[in-house]
Amino acid sequence: MVAHLPPSIKQLLKLRGPNALPSPPLAKLNGVLASTFRDAQSKKAETGWLVLTTCTLLTSHRHATIGHLYRFVTGTGGGPQPTHKPVNTVNAAALKSTIFVGVPRVILSLVALHEVLDDDVKNALRTQSRRIATPDNIESITKRGRALWDSIYAPHADKLHDKLGSYHPDFISFIIQSYGTVLAPLPGGLKTFSDASHIEDPDQGNLSRALGSVVGMATLRAEGKVGPQLISHTFGLLKARTIPGLSEEDRWLTTDEGTEWVIRTVDQILDIVSPEVSEGDVAKVKL
Repeated sequence: MVAHLPPSIKQLLKLRGPNALPSPPLAKLNGVLASTFRDAQSKKAETGWLVLTTCTLLTSHRHATIGHLYRFVTGTGGGPQPTHKPVNTVNAAALKSTIFVGVPRVILSLVALHEVLDDDVKNALRTQSRRIATPDNIESITKRGRALWDSIYAPHADKLHDKLGSYHPDFISFIIQSYGTVLAPLPGGLKTFSDASHIEDPDQGNLSRALGSVVGMATLRAEGKVGPQLISHTFGLLKARTIPGLSEEDRWLTTDEGTEWVIRTVDQILDIVSPEVSEGDVAKVKL
């Protein structure tokens, strides 16, 4: 059994920036959270705001800011109101981010979140997974994943499916199953920023189809250098306007105005948490 790293390997692992980036000054972080949240309130898009903010902070490697975001939205860090309800939305947005920016960032962000949760909040979180694949449910998972795929990528869904499958036979299968287990809404009720929940609630943190696209847009915008995928998931949000039974918030988010607002709000947050991005990397959009 290997109990310790050799000194030479340990030293190597310290190189090339292995640690999370520092949080911005608290005053600046609070400022951008407050201003963008007020804007979201004016548009009745608080859930979309919390989802995109979680994903932006998570992707930017400022994992400690996830804990502060939770304190902000629960009123314990200069935020809007005293409530613990938003934890489920933050948890769910982080989980879905795995699809776009991978497991390591999500682990570190969930650690930062759970470090600031009170015991009563932790004790109210759902503990039973609804996403375990079994012989009895794998067909429904695959159907749910393929339905989401078709919804996002139509009218090119079949062509893209086959193209990705040609790169590696297991690649597209993995994507479809991941869409079905993680990215797609689960059967049952959908939850928003202000919905109450309890430990026995199976729908805890169940985000809508439109909010899943907000996750994709925010993570990919914050990640950068992945333009084709960002465009695809921007189309995905716009196409979600055809989903039956949209909430008032989702109906607005899927409009041209709402989709543009998602991108611009992510950029506002990035301007504060990642100011080292050079002007050459920031597209100048003229309207």
